[in-house]
Amino acid sequence: MPQPDHICAFPVPEAASLDEDLQLVFEKCVTKLGLVPNVLATYSIRPQRLRNFMAMYNEIMFSESGLSKLEREMVAVVVSSANRCYYCLVAHGQAVRALSGDPELGEMLVMNYRVAPLDARRRAMLDFAWKLTKQPSEVGEADRQGLREAGFSAEDVFDLSETVAFYNFSNRMATAMDMMPNREYHGMNRPEPFEPPVAPTKG
Repeated sequence: MPQPDHICAFPVPEAASLDEDLQLVFEKCVTKLGLVPNVLATYSIRPQRLRNFMAMYNEIMFSESGLSKLEREMVAVVVSSANRCYYCLVAHGQAVRALSGDPELGEMLVMNYRVAPLDARRRAMLDFAWKLTKQPSEVGEADRQGLREAGFSAEDVFDLSETVAFYNFSNRMATAMDMMPNREYHGMNRPEPFEPPVAPTKG
């Protein structure tokens, strides 16, 4: 059964009606990704907010950090799993598959990150992301100390906390606006169907 056939719950502007800088962004997305992510199309309802969103996203996800790009995407998926954000689970689940080369990891993080065979550092990172999302008032010094013991610097804890906060924000926007993920994400970075070997026939 296909997902609902809309970008979001409201009409979005035609790309050709946007300012030139945003048209260029959309063209670059098509060239690089083969699509314009529906989150950007939705944010084009408020063009300056789209610029702000892209600037913050790029800073959080691509700037120099002790957290790898894959780890930041893993955080995005776990936060989105806690919030049951369909858009972000599909979009960032695909990113985890692409960056890790492991479709099973993407599925485990979407459904229940605790079943994933993670090292102690990543386990601590995702435990913190889950708690900060689900029980923020209970986060305290013991949680920060746990991250220090797992090898996170003060800068790393800052980056991790900001990433968790950003995806809680974007999850709520996606849910409130009923954003649908681009259908293309569902099939990306998945292995070819397994075909069992054919038993030799007896002569």
